Amino acid sequence: MKTKNIVLAGVVAALYVALTVVLAPISYGPLQVRISEALTVLPFFNPIFIPALYIGAMLANIFGGFGAIDIFLGSALTLLAAYLTYKMPNKYLAPLPPVIVNAFGVSAYVAPLAKVPYWPTVLWIGIGELIACYALGLPFLLFIEKRGIFQRQK
Repeated sequence: MKTKNIVLAGVVAALYVALTVVLAPISYGPLQVRISEALTVLPFFNPIFIPALYIGAMLANIFGGFGAIDIFLGSALTLLAAYLTYKMPNKYLAPLPPVIVNAFGVSAYVAPLAKVPYWPTVLWIGIGELIACYALGLPFLLFIEKRGIFQRQK
């Protein structure tokens, strides 16, 4: 593994944590728009970002208030979504895995812990993910591609 990739992964993990924690009022709970989820498009370019997002989510979830289930299961869901993003066949589908995985997966434990119904939680987390991943993440991906910052590595 190249030093450059390790540094990039560390920067992305740190940025994910910083964005999530600084924007904590909107980053946690059944009604959330986790702005840091815009970074989940990065595995589309390079698989080094898969563990970066996993570590970033794990560290960010320490501050979320839902305890071990969020730290470990929530981060595992981020890992799954990041891997699926890496496997997406085109850039317009790249933001979709985090939307689906988090809407259904995160809601499965957030709803009972927050004592709110599951399906409205799926809807609200899904909308938050759509905002983060498509309204912010897709333009970010297109900007990176247009500027040649990263090339897709398979």
